[in-house]
Amino acid sequence: MNNRKWTADPFKQEERILANIIITLTDKLSSDDFKGSIEVKASRPVFNTSYKSLIFNYIDNEFQFKYLEYQTMEFSETSNLGNLTSVLAFYAYMIIGTDYDTYSLEGGTPYFNKAQTVVANMQSAPEKGWRAYEGTKNRYWIVENTLNQTFKPIRECNYKYHRLGFDVMAKDIISGRAMVLEALMMLQKVQQEKPLSFTMQLFFYAKSDELVSLFKGAPSDEKTKVINLLNEIDPSNANKYQKIVQEN
Repeated sequence: MNNRKWTADPFKQEERILANIIITLTDKLSSDDFKGSIEVKASRPVFNTSYKSLIFNYIDNEFQFKYLEYQTMEFSETSNLGNLTSVLAFYAYMIIGTDYDTYSLEGGTPYFNKAQTVVANMQSAPEKGWRAYEGTKNRYWIVENTLNQTFKPIRECNYKYHRLGFDVMAKDIISGRAMVLEALMMLQKVQQEKPLSFTMQLFFYAKSDELVSLFKGAPSDEKTKVINLLNEIDPSNANKYQKIVQEN
């Protein structure tokens, strides 16, 4: 998507998502069997600006697939036709769902449900990354936690952060930034109930750098408030958040 101001309906999907997927191969196990990682990033535009806000940012290291040159890539919503297309479909649904969540409260639910169906279809697949018992940070847990009521405040935050915060900043940056801070406060409940959870980490994989840039220009009292909050809900990035108060 080219950098431009919106002149069309911001709710049109084709006007919105900018996604990048990078596949890195580390091993060739046979002539048609490959192993590596897949990096998935997606952004959505901020209303009346050329700025793109990162909404999904994850590197999946449990990525193995079979592929022959010129092979037709097929995907089915009801069955497993291969790990490559299933992984791509899973992240496509997660990206679209996350995008919709930033425009309407829990608007991405139909797409998260589709991502969960992909996971269900892959439970008997030989490749890793689809099952609960394989670890706490994989595709199974990404979508399970997204739809879990415990993590509902993260979805509410995503809506308030983007639609009521960033999307008004072209008109009023002070009120928009204040709304972002208010949205982040919703994450305190998640941190208290599920400290250092994978789902919170996913949120801040996308947002930590953006938050530093945003609040560098805030008044000193607002800087203090946001740093204290971020140190509480995202302690792993505490050193990064100190940049908010550092001189350029």
